[in-house]
Amino acid sequence: MPTSLLGWLRYRNSHRVLGTVKNVTVSLSDGKWFVSIQTEREVAQPLPQSTTAVGIDMGIARFATLSDGTFHAPLNSFKQHEMALRCAQQAMSRKMKFSSNWKRAKARVQRIHARIGNARRDYLHKATTAISKNHALVCIEDLQVRNMSRSAAGTTEQPGKQVRAKSGLNKAILDQGWFEFRRQLDYKLAWNGGYLIAVPPRNTSRTCPCCGHVSADSRLTQARFRCVGCGFEENADVVGAINVLRAGHARFACEVSDAVRSPAAGTHRSGSGAAQCRAWVP
Repeated sequence: MPTSLLGWLRYRNSHRVLGTVKNVTVSLSDGKWFVSIQTEREVAQPLPQSTTAVGIDMGIARFATLSDGTFHAPLNSFKQHEMALRCAQQAMSRKMKFSSNWKRAKARVQRIHARIGNARRDYLHKATTAISKNHALVCIEDLQVRNMSRSAAGTTEQPGKQVRAKSGLNKAILDQGWFEFRRQLDYKLAWNGGYLIAVPPRNTSRTCPCCGHVSADSRLTQARFRCVGCGFEENADVVGAINVLRAGHARFACEVSDAVRSPAAGTHRSGSGAAQCRAWVP
């Protein structure tokens, strides 16, 4: 493989290169060299392998709960290696900077970080591949991970409350890889001819899927939901996933009808330009 700066390089061809090569990137990670080849080619419009739709509720106790009742247990890759990483970082801090011992200690820290990232990516790829192949429409919560994991330390004038508990929650949120999960689902569903719909997460775990009553009192515990209006009981994460699916169905119906409706049909639009639609999908 020819490169502009390093000349010809030998590499292990682990994947067949299809199409016209547009860009080649050589990178170094954890002492190993990698090559990324970007190509361009025409592909036929894929057809979904399944016709089912599913809603997904993201969480920490359960990484992803599907509206059909199945769920993916969390991997918690960082939590599994946290103690080893802390010991390695402390050992590196005791070494003289840039000495041979310091470089070896730094390499150990980098290996642990790489192990954490590799395990998380492998877990996410397996989960998203299974979901994208088995469902044509996937509805998820439009979670703002950056805002959810914001520090609660506050300022000197206005110090935060329960900083340690919030720090642990932030660490658990970032350990899940929710954004990467959504990114992988997005392009894998497109490859398979499916669709990904993101809906606002507000009240998805407080709304009864049976009668539509919204109340925080219906959430008995982190895991149990019992509607104060009709008495419906179910796992709280499953309830959230069902409500996400219904909201996704409604939004998908709005987008499809708005796309096929002619401008003369009198589509009402809000000031932001978004089509207004109300729908309840049983």
